[in-house]
Amino acid sequence: MAPLQALSLLLLASLASSAASDYRSTLTHIDSKLGFTKAQLMRRAVHRSRLRAATTLPGYSTTSSRSNTGPRLRSGQAEYLMELAIGTPPVPFVALADTGSDLTWTQCQPCKLCFPQDTPVYDPTTSSSFSPVPCSSATCLSIWSRNCTPTALCRYRYAYGDGAYSAGGLGTETLTFGSSAPGEAPAASAGGVAFGCGTDNGGDSYNSTGTVGLGRGSLSLVAQLGVGKFSYCLTDFFNTSLGSPVLFGSLAELVPSGAAAVQSTPLVQSPQIPSRYYVSLEGISLGDTRLPIPNQTFALRADGTGGMIVDSGTIFTILVESAFRVVANHVAEVLGQPAVNATSLDNPCFPAPAGERQLPAMPDMVLHFAGGADMTLHRDNYMSFDEEDSSFCLNIAGATSTSTSVLGNFQQQNIQMLFDITVGQMSFVPTDCSKL
Repeated sequence: MAPLQALSLLLLASLASSAASDYRSTLTHIDSKLGFTKAQLMRRAVHRSRLRAATTLPGYSTTSSRSNTGPRLRSGQAEYLMELAIGTPPVPFVALADTGSDLTWTQCQPCKLCFPQDTPVYDPTTSSSFSPVPCSSATCLSIWSRNCTPTALCRYRYAYGDGAYSAGGLGTETLTFGSSAPGEAPAASAGGVAFGCGTDNGGDSYNSTGTVGLGRGSLSLVAQLGVGKFSYCLTDFFNTSLGSPVLFGSLAELVPSGAAAVQSTPLVQSPQIPSRYYVSLEGISLGDTRLPIPNQTFALRADGTGGMIVDSGTIFTILVESAFRVVANHVAEVLGQPAVNATSLDNPCFPAPAGERQLPAMPDMVLHFAGGADMTLHRDNYMSFDEEDSSFCLNIAGATSTSTSVLGNFQQQNIQMLFDITVGQMSFVPTDCSKL
């Protein structure tokens, strides 16, 4: 860890007015309560997956030419909203949950440019727990160091790969997790959390008021809470009325479910994109067959390309083209027919027999990670039935060989995912997330 990052992390920990504790919140899908059919949900998911990948992944392209996107990996698209409150007295803070960035920010008064939101815009002048961060502080230096004087306040501008941005002043505030409603876990608050008070904001808000950064950097909410770890457990993708728990501290710990054991693999850090959660994928099996994919296919390269990112904001898993072709071809063999879009790098679909309205039996797919951790994906974690086109679809997409691969959230359904940034490890266990 760089000296400045270490100093920032220490300062942020000391800023928190409450000792390390346990926190719980709920993730809701951005398409929840909008009444979309399964086919509509899938089309929207495909569109957002392409956009997020094209604007954030190093080297990503679905054509044979190399992308010049570069290592500017700050996501703007996201799939889940996290319910919080900010300030004293607390006001609602419904934020895009982003494991690909660090800064937590919300729209603030007085707005120079703010997108519409359903709740009142947070006003720091009405909160007794707000404090501005001076430009000279180590917290500010980690995000903004230009034209800084000892008496100036910290300014920031955070740009995302899809063109979205937030700009304003950095401050500290109290965040409240959970609800005080009867029958629900009591609310818990954390004070002194550094955040962006955005008075100039652009991009698609997806019904949010800002973003919660859950990355690996010193400004991320995980680091600032002082808990060192968090987990989430995503419920059924097609049941958007269900919330998904996100847990911090000891609440995040995994519990073995039935015969399924907790498995762990080291996190890998990219020098170019240190906030992302990289893991080492070493191979893929379909049923009892280990697929013929060379061990170094998913290796993280020195220029920041390659590797595999675990991402809550990308829907479908994305594999480099050589591996994608192998997986798609073996799924075609199981189904006994080629895909209708066999030459495309989009997720392939296969015509269903006349009158068939559900997926056939399919073998489990297993992702083999470093350290002997095997993630088993049952049929519904990698296939879906398209009711409009009467087809079976593999919910995995491909990208050119220079791209970074991604473990998408469709494949993470009903698997509790734990990220421990203190020891640098990702753990997981199959779980009925609706009961967690």
